[in-house]
Amino acid sequence: MQVRGDSGDIVARARGAEWTSAFGDLSPALFPMLWGLIPYGDAVFNHRQVSLLLTELDRLPAACGGDWVERARELCRVVEQGSHRYLWFVGD
Repeated sequence: MQVRGDSGDIVARARGAEWTSAFGDLSPALFPMLWGLIPYGDAVFNHRQVSLLLTELDRLPAACGGDWVERARELCRVVEQGSHRYLWFVGD
């Protein structure tokens, strides 16, 4: 996971989630932000989407959880504290 600015500069980074099939089982209606994650592609969240992502992280099933959740929350805060910042989940 990375926080990048408009020019692509990396502002912060952390190790992301270990992919599990449980991510694929998430309901797109209940987890529209996390449902968009795939193991082999990038996903980018802007300032407005990060607030939605945070609420999804609060109710994430245990099968999808782990240490990465707190690291994701920290990076979300980095996005919220600056302008023109984006949270990137970098795929394989």
